[in-house]
Amino acid sequence: CRYRLIAEEIRTANTDTLKGKFVEMNIHLLIFVSSVKDKTVQAGMMKTFKSDFRPVIGDIIEDPGFDPGFHNGYEVVKVTVNYASNECFVSLAPMDMETEKITAKSYLAKLAANGWHPVSKLDIPTA
Repeated sequence: CRYRLIAEEIRTANTDTLKGKFVEMNIHLLIFVSSVKDKTVQAGMMKTFKSDFRPVIGDIIEDPGFDPGFHNGYEVVKVTVNYASNECFVSLAPMDMETEKITAKSYLAKLAANGWHPVSKLDIPTA
């Protein structure tokens, strides 16, 4: 298994010999945006990037699309890794749901301007 080989190399080699050994994975960040002020606004949003670093539960994620006028940051609450497809789905939860100094529609527009796109439940693994 490639990952066991990498683990063995980590135990027996210094970091200079490991450069380029870690496999990049598609990381899909997932958030659900809803408003306590406007119940008609709801959207699942996803942003995908490649990384050899995988978030873990409890991490705080920062992104230029996030606005402190809507939520006070996001925390990783679930991580689903599919090694066969080389994908990692990361569910984020808002740290403060009552902050709405800007409208949900404005917030969704800011997310879209920073690489987030709408996603349906069918696009998200349930495991």
